[in-house]
Amino acid sequence: MPTVYGLRTSGNCYKVQLLLDLLGRPYRWIDTDSSQGATRTPEFLALNPNGKVPLLVFDDGRRLAESNAILCYLAEGTPYLPADAWDRARTLQWLFFEQYSHEPCIAVARFVRRWLPASHERQAEVPGLVERGARALDVMEDHLAHASYFSGGAFGIADIALFAYTHCAAEGGFDLSRWPRIGAWLERVSAQSGFSPMAA
Repeated sequence: MPTVYGLRTSGNCYKVQLLLDLLGRPYRWIDTDSSQGATRTPEFLALNPNGKVPLLVFDDGRRLAESNAILCYLAEGTPYLPADAWDRARTLQWLFFEQYSHEPCIAVARFVRRWLPASHERQAEVPGLVERGARALDVMEDHLAHASYFSGGAFGIADIALFAYTHCAAEGGFDLSRWPRIGAWLERVSAQSGFSPMAA
C-alpha cells in the first residue's frame, strides 16, 4: 500500500488524493505541514531532498515527488491517462500549462490571501497574480468552448491537475462567474464517480 506525505488543504497534494480515490486504491496518508517545518526535518529530507509535498512512497522503498509526475504514474494503464500518443501529449500539454501558467498565479494568490496576515507585504502581489491567473483561466475557458475536458477529449489527469486549484480560486480573489464554461466543467468533475472533495 503506498503512503502519501501531504497537506490536505494543498491543491498539489489534493490532486494525488483525488486520483487515488477515483481509482479506489487504498493508501496511507501522513499529514505533513510544510508551514510548520515538517518538510525540513532530517527524516523528511532523507525521503525527498527537495523538501516538498506531495511525496509518494512505496513499501519497496521507491519514492516519487512532484504532483503531476505522481498523477502520470498512478494513472498509467487506466482511463485517466490516454494510451493514444496524441491524446497523451495533449494531456501532458495541460499538465505543463498547469504548473507553469496556472498554479504559480492562482495557487500563490490563494496562499497569500488565505494564510498570510492582511498586513503582510506579500499582499501587494495579489493584484498582479490575479491578473496573470485570469489570463490562464481565459485559456481554459476558450478550450472548453469546443471540448468538455482537458485530457485528450475525456476526463483524466489533466482535469484533476487543473481542478485542484481552479475549484478554490475564489479564495485567491478570482470571481469564477467570469468563466461560465469553467463553472460547468467544475460541476462535471465533481460529478465523477468516486470524487472526493478537498479538506476544508
